[in-house]
Amino acid sequence: MATSVSNAVCFLYPHPTINEPPKTHHPKFSVTTFRPTPINLSSSGHRFHPPLMALSIEETAMAENTEGKPRFKWGEIGSDITEAQQDAIDELPPKMSKRCQAIMKQIICFAPEKGSLCEVLNAWVSIMKPSRADWLAVLKELRIKDHPLYLQVAEIAVLDDSFEPNVRDYTKIIHGYGKRNRIEDAESTLLNMKSRGFVCDQVTLTAMIDMYSKAGHLKLAEDTFEDIKLLGQQVDKRAYGSMIMAYIRAGMPEQGETLLIEMDAQEIVAGSEVYKALLRAYSMVGDTEGAQRVFNALQLAGISPDAKICGLLINAYGISGQSQKARAAFENMRKAGLKPSDKCIALMLAAYEKENKLQMALKFLMGLEREGIMVGKEVAETLAGWFKKLGVVEEVDMVLREFAATEANSGIPTS
Repeated sequence: MATSVSNAVCFLYPHPTINEPPKTHHPKFSVTTFRPTPINLSSSGHRFHPPLMALSIEETAMAENTEGKPRFKWGEIGSDITEAQQDAIDELPPKMSKRCQAIMKQIICFAPEKGSLCEVLNAWVSIMKPSRADWLAVLKELRIKDHPLYLQVAEIAVLDDSFEPNVRDYTKIIHGYGKRNRIEDAESTLLNMKSRGFVCDQVTLTAMIDMYSKAGHLKLAEDTFEDIKLLGQQVDKRAYGSMIMAYIRAGMPEQGETLLIEMDAQEIVAGSEVYKALLRAYSMVGDTEGAQRVFNALQLAGISPDAKICGLLINAYGISGQSQKARAAFENMRKAGLKPSDKCIALMLAAYEKENKLQMALKFLMGLEREGIMVGKEVAETLAGWFKKLGVVEEVDMVLREFAATEANSGIPTS
């Protein structure tokens, strides 16, 4: 007998209201939670809700009537809807099936006083017998529209046999909660998934790492990464990348680089975004050795540096007070055939400013001018700010006027 969506779901797993602010907490979530050991969710000492008990539609109705709550009755959406609701209905894809359009209209016009969302979906399942493809079409539309009921509908969907849920469906819910910083809801979804016989895989656990990382829970991210290793499979590039990003966000790029070396030993190539984030982390604190190592590593990984990547290396040397090495990095960029961006030139000026090398800076700019490289707004503002600190007010005005004139003659947009 197929399991039906029932309002008991709403009772046992209360969902937040539409406008509820994101939850932030420091969960006491041990590494063993992810292990394949069965979890007794019925324990009174456990902070999670008891396991699901699917009731029939009739039993749910009796339970609701006992509590004096309204029963939802399926009916066509009338004309008594708001303009925003009508606009949302009009925007539904024309190729969407009538079955899916019917439930979408009910969700768009849903109001708690008419009954529960569980009842609405229950009625849809009973009357229109949706397939998995119908559920997926509805969820896709809710996700695209960023509808506030998207995750609640998804949570109810995975409990109905007509949806034919799999691990990836739960992963999407976890990812959705992670994006909203609803950590406790994501953890509950993971436990519910396991209690229903689904086994965690790398993709699901990687979503948990990403969520913990963005929320600043490094220890939980580390514990989850260890659980991935215990799966007995080779850790993939996504899991490694998420853990490296967790260390970067925690201000620990060295640990992230250690994982990068571990990946290299296994011939797993990290994504370019991981290299860039690690380079940026070293650059912002002026760690030139770390920045240079990552800069070299990304080239060995087959990633061609662009002006933005070169700018990060220049910045690292500039912050550390090594303008000569910053200039060497700038010239190497040009030798590689890359045109220096206005940002790179401004970073070079900032490096000279840090060491009070005004003459070197002016000579540098004149050299660029002779080669036909015109400076932009960021360079002009950097130079003007430097002059202002020196108390040379007239020169500041002159620099800004010259930049404005050059910009007008060359047709360079102001933004």
